[in-house]
Amino acid sequence: MRLNIIAAVASNNAIGYKNRLLYHIKADMARFRQLTLNHTVIMGRRTFESLPGGPLEGRRNIVLSNSVTALPGCEVYSSLDKALDSCNGETDVFVIGGESLYKESLPKADRLFMTEIESVPEEADAFFPDYSKGWKVVNKESHETQKTHRKYTFVDYERNGE
Repeated sequence: MRLNIIAAVASNNAIGYKNRLLYHIKADMARFRQLTLNHTVIMGRRTFESLPGGPLEGRRNIVLSNSVTALPGCEVYSSLDKALDSCNGETDVFVIGGESLYKESLPKADRLFMTEIESVPEEADAFFPDYSKGWKVVNKESHETQKTHRKYTFVDYERNGE
């Protein structure tokens, strides 16, 4: 099983504010769907609560929580290790947030699928951990939004063998 992390990060590694995404880039949302469809996604409870339509369709939804034991359309586990044990035999599993889960899963991850946004938000209260060391770029695509001309880059990383 490959453990993948997928996230959209601002230039200062900000990922959210008040349990909401900082940026809504259509191409980023499409990439997220394309990469995670037909795979397992693991998220924290607050990330699950932020989803507008509940569990993500076409994916096995796993939520980590110490306070909730059941959620409709999801499997709930009390730890990342228990969730990963339940994924035995799967090819790809994606961690989709939030901050504490990214921090816990980063040392275990095999690949990162990042959308790096050339912007610093006015307000942010959730941040992605530092990933500047231990990773090599395997794919990079630069883009710009049509309306706001915000620049962003899809960057795929694999763990360095070092």
